[in-house]
Amino acid sequence: MSAQRHSDLIRAEAHRLGFAFVGFARAERLDSEASKLEKWLQQGAHGRMAYMENHFDMRLDPRLLVPGAKTVICLAFNYHNPARQTDPDAPKISQYAYGEDYHFVVKDKLKSLLAYMQTEIGEVNGRCFVDSAPVLEREWARRAGIGWNGRHTLTINPKRGSNFFLAEIICDLTLIQDDPIRDHCGTCTRCIDACPTKAIAPEGYFLDASKCISYLTIELRDTLPPEFSDKMDNWMFGCDICQDVCPWNRFSERHQEPAFEPHPELLQMTRKEWVELTEEVFARVFRKSAVKRVKYAGLVRNIRG
Repeated sequence: MSAQRHSDLIRAEAHRLGFAFVGFARAERLDSEASKLEKWLQQGAHGRMAYMENHFDMRLDPRLLVPGAKTVICLAFNYHNPARQTDPDAPKISQYAYGEDYHFVVKDKLKSLLAYMQTEIGEVNGRCFVDSAPVLEREWARRAGIGWNGRHTLTINPKRGSNFFLAEIICDLTLIQDDPIRDHCGTCTRCIDACPTKAIAPEGYFLDASKCISYLTIELRDTLPPEFSDKMDNWMFGCDICQDVCPWNRFSERHQEPAFEPHPELLQMTRKEWVELTEEVFARVFRKSAVKRVKYAGLVRNIRG
C-alpha cells in the first residue's frame, strides 16, 4: 500500500479511538530546538525537575528512541470538562485531573492504534509515548499540524483550543507529512497578564516552570516558597488560569471519554471537607487519578498552604 493509504488508515483508526487530531511529521533531529532547550535548562527554568537535564540528545532526536524511525505520529486527546466545583471557595483542581490518570487511558489507546497498524499494514516497529519520555511533544505537535505553541507555551489548535493531551507514536513507517500551523496568538497577552506568579516571560513563549503553579503543586516536593504563598489562587493540584483566559478555548468542546468523568464526590466537596481531608477520602476520590502522584501529604500541603 502507498504512504497515502497508510496515512489515511492510521488517521481514520485514531479518530475511531477517540483522538481529536492526528498529524504526521518526519522523524529528524530538532536542531532548531537545541539552543532553546539549552537556554531553558541553563536558566534553571525547570526548577527541581532534574530529570529534564537527562537525555539531552535523545530529546532532540526521536531516532535515538526508535532506531530507524521515519515518522512521528502526533495525536491530541480532548479532556475538556466545563463543570466546576460547586463550592466557589473550595481549593481548585485542574480539569485534566478530574478523572482517571491520562497516562494510562491515552497510552492504552495508543497501544491499540499501534497494534492496528501492525495488523493492517504489516511489520511496523514503533513505540508509544504519553508525557513520560524525553520527547519534545509540543514541537512535534507543531510540526505535525496539530497546533501552534502559544505564548503560554502550550499547543493551541484553532478548532478546539488547548484543552487536550498530546501523545506520540514514533515508528519506522513512511507517512505523508502534515504542514505546521502558523502562530495565531497575534498581539494577545491574556495568559501573560493573568498568571499570578509571572511564570510566563513578558513577551511570552518562555515558561519558568519553577514559578508555575502547576509545578509548585505537583512537581515540587519541598515546602512551598514563601514568595508564592499569596499567589497560588487557591489551586491544590495544577492550574488552568492561562488556558481559561485564552480566547481560543471558546472553541473547546466537552470530552466524550467515560474514564475522564470525575469521581461523584470530587466536585461536590466543600472547602471545609477539603481542609479536613482524610487519607481514606483521598484514597477513595483519587483511586485512579493523576492526583495520586502528589500523595496525600502533598495534597494536604497544597490545601493548607
